Amino acid sequence: MFGKILIALGMVLVAVGLVLQFAPGLLSWFGRLPGDINITRDGSRVFIPITSMIIVSVVLSIIINMLFRR
Repeated sequence: MFGKILIALGMVLVAVGLVLQFAPGLLSWFGRLPGDINITRDGSRVFIPITSMIIVSVVLSIIINMLFRR
């Protein structure tokens, strides 16, 4: 089972790497969604990606549930 997880994680990392290398504009929306908080003031910046992390959580939950189903 651990082997399946490592293979799936490797395939996801390769896919994300290819997208970032050959089509960087494809994921430019990530981090700029409604609900992501970005506060910029005198030389400091606070970024809280609430909506983006909810999307990551949902996607990872779906992937993990598909891997562990019997």
